[in-house]
Amino acid sequence: VLLFALACSLAASPAVRAAEAPETEMGAKMDKMSGAFRALRRQINDASKNADSLAKVATIKENAIASAKLEPALKADKPAAEQKKFVADYQAEMKKFIELCGKLEAALKANDNALAAKLCGEMGDAQKAGHKAYKKDDKKKK
Repeated sequence: VLLFALACSLAASPAVRAAEAPETEMGAKMDKMSGAFRALRRQINDASKNADSLAKVATIKENAIASAKLEPALKADKPAAEQKKFVADYQAEMKKFIELCGKLEAALKANDNALAAKLCGEMGDAQKAGHKAYKKDDKKKK
């Protein structure tokens, strides 16, 4: 019985992981950004890791640029008259985020980790505000 239960749990685990995968193209891009950003925040103050930090910023920026061309799924929940403005506002916020990525990249190249840490904090604030305004609630949290 124990072996059967173990076999069933192992067989079900890929299905559970698949259910947790991003449901949209934007979700996949945001997940890549999020992973790189979490790692970046842990090492932003360490100048010896600036080369790796620059690689992480490049990943964030690349996925932010791609995400800015997409539309948030939350758009569908908005009245038709508000959808165009909603998407335009989202794209404007993504443009600001991409500009922060550029500033962070410049700070890291100049080995100004104090400024880089400040900019990284601003990016975190922008991320939180963006998720609050443009991201549907996670189904996991409901």
